Amino acid sequence: MMLPTALVLGAQVMLPVADGVPDLNVEQVCDGIARQGGVTFRDPSVAKEKKNCVDSEQVVRAELAKQWSTFAPADKTSCVNESRMGGESSYTELLTCLEMARDVRNMHTEGEGKGKGKTAAPAPAPTPAPPGAAGAPTVIRPK
Repeated sequence: MMLPTALVLGAQVMLPVADGVPDLNVEQVCDGIARQGGVTFRDPSVAKEKKNCVDSEQVVRAELAKQWSTFAPADKTSCVNESRMGGESSYTELLTCLEMARDVRNMHTEGEGKGKGKTAAPAPAPTPAPPGAAGAPTVIRPK
């Protein structure tokens, strides 16, 4: 039996993630970031900017390692797979994705808790403005 091509290709996208911070190759994204600011490809500042970027990504990876166990497994799988798409991986992007997923999950949980067992009070009826007051409708009568 032959599986449809889309099913086979789609199966590669959502691979489970081991319960540890993945090793991402940040060289490519840092190289691109560094080259954006350089005058030429031989600009010595490009190498320095790339090193700064890689160092920054390693700091973010260390922070990610501290928080890793606090993120939901489904979010880890989704965000790691997303961060690896396109070839340019970044720990900053991965951490941002995980934090946003966690925050949205928390907002949904808080929202469900506030809405249970409570009914909203009806809104009071608007009070009409007295005639001639600001915002009151002007009535034009024919002569």
